[in-house]
Amino acid sequence: MESFSELNQLIFLIVGIAGLFLLVFWNTKRNKNKRFNRKNRDFRKNYYDKKKEK
Repeated sequence: MESFSELNQLIFLIVGIAGLFLLVFWNTKRNKNKRFNRKNRDFRKNYYDKKKEK
């Protein structure tokens, strides 16, 4: 990293943090849609399915 100037290091750092933030944001959104899709949500069925697993 010492071969890059301080300005380039700062730019790479900001881009890297922004990239990680976007990955986390995208993954959280994907998990919410996958698990809590309101159209397909049936609390009674989910409750009994979870009860069977235990």
